[in-house]
Amino acid sequence: MEVSTSTKPKKLCGRKLYYTINAVAGLAIFFFGYDQGVMGGVNTAPDYVRVMGLGTSEYRGHSEGVVATITHPTRQGGIVSIYYFGTLIGCLLGGILGDRIGRLKGMIVASVWVLIGAALQASAQNLAMMLCARVVCGVGTGCLNAIVPVWSAEVATHTSRGAFIASEFTLNIFGVVVAYWLEFGMGFIGDGNTQIRWRFPLAFQIIPMVGFLICMPLIPESPRWLVKVGRIEEAQEILGRLRSEDGDPESERAVAEFEDIVAAVAREKEHIHRNSYISMFFGRNDGDLHIARRVQLSIWLQIVQEYDVSLSFTSAPFSLITSVRWTGVSAITVYASTIFAQAGYSPRKAQWLSGLNDIMYMLSTLMAVVTIDRWGRRVGLYWGAIAQGLALILAGAFSRLLKDNPEHAAEFGGAAAFFVFLYTAVFGATWLTIPWVYPTETFPVEVRAKGNAFGVVGWSIGNGWLTLLNPVMFSRIGENTLHIFGAVNFLSIPMVWALYPETANRTLEEMDLLFACDSPWVWDAEAHFKKMKATNGQLDQVGRLAIKGDENSTPPLDDHGDSKEQDIPEKV
Repeated sequence: MEVSTSTKPKKLCGRKLYYTINAVAGLAIFFFGYDQGVMGGVNTAPDYVRVMGLGTSEYRGHSEGVVATITHPTRQGGIVSIYYFGTLIGCLLGGILGDRIGRLKGMIVASVWVLIGAALQASAQNLAMMLCARVVCGVGTGCLNAIVPVWSAEVATHTSRGAFIASEFTLNIFGVVVAYWLEFGMGFIGDGNTQIRWRFPLAFQIIPMVGFLICMPLIPESPRWLVKVGRIEEAQEILGRLRSEDGDPESERAVAEFEDIVAAVAREKEHIHRNSYISMFFGRNDGDLHIARRVQLSIWLQIVQEYDVSLSFTSAPFSLITSVRWTGVSAITVYASTIFAQAGYSPRKAQWLSGLNDIMYMLSTLMAVVTIDRWGRRVGLYWGAIAQGLALILAGAFSRLLKDNPEHAAEFGGAAAFFVFLYTAVFGATWLTIPWVYPTETFPVEVRAKGNAFGVVGWSIGNGWLTLLNPVMFSRIGENTLHIFGAVNFLSIPMVWALYPETANRTLEEMDLLFACDSPWVWDAEAHFKKMKATNGQLDQVGRLAIKGDENSTPPLDDHGDSKEQDIPEKV
């Protein structure tokens, strides 16, 4: 009689494992979106305003309830912006942890910070306690932001890497939607002047993080990190589970990708002798890997999104980057409710429209899931910049007409509201996701978490700065702020064309070849990439893989993400 030699439960493999990883990572990204959106409603809660000493409140009838008036806006802005000081510290910590102790352990540490921060925020009794709680929560969030996208990129296939991360950002904006509507509903409890209106939404942050921690045993460590630290057998086993439905580490796809990873790690270790943040920033001893260039592309892609547009023209490597925030999403977020109110909508209806705009924002991210790998990163940035620029300029123009012609509020207000919705939809389909995907793809595995952390550093600095800058711009120049952001969108197009090579449908191991050129210009990098690829065949096992595989395996994909199965002869 034969006795089974294994009593271990069967592990998830293939598509089931792939979808599980996507869902678990999505919980962390959902929290990130919720955490960003939650303070919008908290800041308007009368009891919160009283406890934090931000202003006064008054009862305005049954339809509106108790409404807060902020008399200390700098103090209010400080509570919001200090969070980004925490994310700045957290992303640097996350880069170190992710590269040193592993992606999974790093995410667990970050989750613990988040849980502590969320609990402290929900129980805050005064301004000092809230400020400390915001920093603690920011540290955890920054740490997660540095590690989760990198881990997602490292377990995804090269033909679906963008869609994999983009789908997580659908959950990110879903977090914003949940935060908005939860707080909207809380405003109807009593007369709106209750502690639960702001304490419960802050405590709700704990739920996705607890779910994330519970699901951690279901997901594998990054095989690329395992190869880097010499845990070869574990890496082979996980690659087998990721690339075949039966978990076979000897499947052709798993073997080909493993060989690519091993060759890339060996090459990177020959060129990287210092992997500290300072060494990476200044490019010390990085040979032809040009780590400093990748750092600058990543950090400025994020920072100028939020920051002073004059910085984006200082020098060639810094220039693209007319950013996610400087492409106008923060401006639209701030100004949308004003546009709706000027159009003659009641306060409640303006709130409904703002909430519907968030839902449109979330649904538009599904387009990114479909197009980001098929069309590529550069095309998405091109058409997104054009459509966003037009929408912002027209939204600003109709806002001015609305202000000058209040008797035509319905016509001009409706037009302005339409372009607000249009801008948000296009942004969600393009510029929201791509700047977050790009840094996860471009760095060597040796420093990938630290490299992505540089992008989060830029995001943290820019977001904190713009939190204070946006109100000043709108108070001084009003709707002309939208015209500035619209112009920046158009200026971003030649920058993307000149400085940012395409990363879609290329393996992570091929990125070292893509950035090996001494010239920063895209056309030189692409020409050099072709030459390098021809002489480094050991890094192209996945690209040259042309087998059909077994009946349960996913067929190979072409550069557009379409199946090439019909072009491959049957195995004999």
